[in-house]
Amino acid sequence: MRKEYSDSCSEIIRQFLLYLQTITGKSPKTVDEYFMDLRTFFRFIKKSKGLVPDNIAFEDIKIDDVDIDLIRKITLLDAYEFLNYTLNERDNNSNTRARKCSCLRTFFNYLHKKTGLLQNNPMADLEMPKVKKSLPKYLSLEQSMELLRSVDGKYKERDYCILTLFLNCGMRLSELVSLNLSDIRRDEKSVTITGKGNKQRIVYLNQACMDAIDAYLNVRPIAGVTDKNALFISRLNKRISPKTVQALVYKYLDSIGLNQSGYSVHKLRHTAATLMYQYGEVDIRILKDILGHSNLGTTEIYTHLSSKQMEEAVNKNPLSKMKPQKDNKSTD
Repeated sequence: MRKEYSDSCSEIIRQFLLYLQTITGKSPKTVDEYFMDLRTFFRFIKKSKGLVPDNIAFEDIKIDDVDIDLIRKITLLDAYEFLNYTLNERDNNSNTRARKCSCLRTFFNYLHKKTGLLQNNPMADLEMPKVKKSLPKYLSLEQSMELLRSVDGKYKERDYCILTLFLNCGMRLSELVSLNLSDIRRDEKSVTITGKGNKQRIVYLNQACMDAIDAYLNVRPIAGVTDKNALFISRLNKRISPKTVQALVYKYLDSIGLNQSGYSVHKLRHTAATLMYQYGEVDIRILKDILGHSNLGTTEIYTHLSSKQMEEAVNKNPLSKMKPQKDNKSTD
């Protein structure tokens, strides 16, 4: 949780955010998102209940005075009115509203069951907005190979290694930038990845990954590096940042004509999963462990993807539009 966030919220909210980070092991990004969701919610509550002047801008409403007395007055109807506000006034999509629902349910459950400050949980029956599940976008095998062949420039060994790990191991962006030299086990041909909630998993490295790592380590800077254990180093001799990785991925996607096609760093993770499932015939439970998913349902999207492709293939058959002939038998 960023200091500027914690300084601007009340003690009861701050304690909840600390609980998320220290006890439940939520990532800093998730804690930041929960803070912003709660900030929006309590700004709405104070505005809708007339607790602030009518002429005050929504973004100027402070939440450093939110206490348990105010929270005890909040009802389930307030939550639904808030969700309606986020839909109509803030144009939040179903995914964003579902996250806000999850935040409210977690917060009020914490106050009810963990601290005992609430005798009843008004959000116990809060229903989540229906989220439309869309099939993930990914690069084809040919596009993936073209992307790797496009790598060039001063940092080509580093960049090639980054893309290779994305496309072969299905790492998240945060997982890749946090990799340390000590995470690579060359004798076992494996890497220890620290995922969401600081959960660690071991992923085995194929020959392409090992070759890419070896080529990069031969040129990886040593002198002047501030983080000696960081695997990937930026041009400033620091641990490479997510923004730098995003920039280089976009650069190479652009070089093969995919920059405006909705592709991103995360799409490389989808690509790795799709290629493993479709070409490697990887068991879905093994794929779940490789990707670091907490439940199998998240991984099953790739089985649906395969089914969708099979459906499209059948529909593209040139005979797919043929219709049975009508019976033209004579009535003589």
